[in-house]
Amino acid sequence: MKAFFEQLTSDNESSIRVIDLNMNTFDGPYHYHPELELTWIRKGSGKRVIGGSVSDFEEDDLVLVGANVPHCWQSNTDVVSGYAQAIVFQFLPDFAGASFLGLPELNRIQNLLNRSFAGILVKGTEKGRIISKMRQCTSADGFGRLIHFIGILDLIANSDDSELIDYKYIGKVQSSADSERFQKVFSFLIQNYQNEISLETIAEVANLTPTAFCRYFKKVTRKTLVEIVTEFRINQACQLLGNSEKPVSDICFECGFGNISYFNKTFKAITGNTPLQYRRLFLNQGLNMPAM
Repeated sequence: MKAFFEQLTSDNESSIRVIDLNMNTFDGPYHYHPELELTWIRKGSGKRVIGGSVSDFEEDDLVLVGANVPHCWQSNTDVVSGYAQAIVFQFLPDFAGASFLGLPELNRIQNLLNRSFAGILVKGTEKGRIISKMRQCTSADGFGRLIHFIGILDLIANSDDSELIDYKYIGKVQSSADSERFQKVFSFLIQNYQNEISLETIAEVANLTPTAFCRYFKKVTRKTLVEIVTEFRINQACQLLGNSEKPVSDICFECGFGNISYFNKTFKAITGNTPLQYRRLFLNQGLNMPAM
């Protein structure tokens, strides 16, 4: 899927851009930019897309997204208006200078930034300390903000409870001349991939005829609508298999598959394992392994 390039407003007063979001809903388009992004969800829930991975997010979600990695957060359709708040830090890879980050004392932070291309979900007991420092950083400025922020990155880098969100992601980002149309289509898919989506309905979202939509969608994504929807569903199934104890049959229907036989067949064709094999592999190795 294509993402559009977002030009962020530069801040000549600081190397770290801090944004305090208070919105009706999270509805940002699938986009990318040269800056890394650390996002803490204060309030809200919905779907989070990092690279090619679609996951659920909820309050206290804390994620570091690498430079030029496509991403977006989309609130649930039934979310209460005004229930979307987040603190976002945006910064360039060399925000403190290439030579500074090259110091041996900062090796762990440099490694963290290098790993962030896959998206990093921060969890565990250290998350509370990190969020506390983020709060302090929002009210600081100048050198104080820089010191607080380096402390935040140090805590994340030294945390033993974080996981890669999409470890297979390769940062091949392409801009789209038709980004506004695709954002409407993409947002619709995020909210509805678990349901049956007719070609006529999605074509209407794109303001195209069904035939024209098929040509357009294949040109932009290099895949068919069925393939993309299936990827979304399998990614969600992987998340549920690895992070819940729900029966495979429940996961099958929750992710939008019509019957268990087709789900098992499709899951194995894409991941190389049956759902139960995938769950056992996940538990035995302690990995976070998105399907795509």
